[in-house]
Amino acid sequence: MTRRGAELLRQELQRLKTVERPRISAALAEARGHGDLSENAEYDAARERQALVEARIRDLEAKLADAQIIDPKTLHADGRVVFAATVDVEDDDGVVTTWQIVGEDEADIRAGRISVGSPIARALIGRHAGDEVVVRTPGGEKRYTILDVRYE
Repeated sequence: MTRRGAELLRQELQRLKTVERPRISAALAEARGHGDLSENAEYDAARERQALVEARIRDLEAKLADAQIIDPKTLHADGRVVFAATVDVEDDDGVVTTWQIVGEDEADIRAGRISVGSPIARALIGRHAGDEVVVRTPGGEKRYTILDVRYE
């Protein structure tokens, strides 16, 4: 994952541990105060939320522990499209789009970040500026010309 992606995951993990956990603990304590737990919907909802938050914390900790952090500025890919590269492409209609190829957890198409596993990224990986790629999508084939490859 990119350095930016790892930082976003760290921030989410910090928020879950310092904000959500205490909030859920308070909700559980309050729900316990309402008496019989077997028919207490507030207690059940808080326990379910607690399970989801704890699962997400474990997931984030595992991802961060196993992550290989890539800083695009240190890449020496000789103009090839690689993970973390920023790519300018032009489609057949002349529309220019910029994408950064990132890990699945970082992908946000509206922000111009596409998953390395997406059909577009798979078609671009290993190519150079000036190359034309054909992407097979559920909506049909789409052609792109790579205009520029940057590592920023």
